[in-house]
Amino acid sequence: MSKKKPHSATPALKILEDAGISHEVHTFSAGNDHFGEHAVAELGTDPERVFKTLVIDLSAGKGPKRRLAVCCLPVTYQLSLKKAAAAHGVAKAIMADPHDAEKSSGYIPGGISPIGQKHQLPTVVDESAQLWDSIFVSGGRRGLDIEIAPQDLANVTGANFADLLA
Repeated sequence: MSKKKPHSATPALKILEDAGISHEVHTFSAGNDHFGEHAVAELGTDPERVFKTLVIDLSAGKGPKRRLAVCCLPVTYQLSLKKAAAAHGVAKAIMADPHDAEKSSGYIPGGISPIGQKHQLPTVVDESAQLWDSIFVSGGRRGLDIEIAPQDLANVTGANFADLLA
C-alpha cells in the first residue's frame, strides 16, 4: 500500500506543490501587529518585494451580500481604493470587514494569502511586482511567506496586474 503524501502546512502551499509551481517558503517571527514590517525585517529583503494581501468590498458596503476581492501590494505603500475599484471594474470599493475577509479566505487577518483561499476571490496584483524576479506573499499564516515569481502568482490566482498604489 502506498503512503499518502502529507498535507502541506497551509492550503496555499498545497496548491503550489500540487501544481509544481516553483516557490520558496520562509518562516519568521511575525510579531503581534505591523506584520508586513516584521516580514521585511525578518526576511532581510527590499521592502518593495514584500507584498501584503488586502481584501476589499466591491459592493461598497451596500446591500446584504458582500462582493469581495483581493489586492496585493508592497507593504510599504497604501492601497488606493479608487484605483482598486477601477482595476476590479467597479465605481467604488471599501476595505472589507476583517471578519468577512477571514470567513471568505479561510485565513486570519495578518496571514491572508492570495493563494488557496476557501473562496477564491478576483485578484489584482500591483504592477510593481513585475519589476522583480520574485516577490514575497503570505503563505496563509502569520510568519510564513512564500517567495514566488510574480507571473506564477498571477497564473495560480487568476490575477491581473494594475497600479494600486495611493
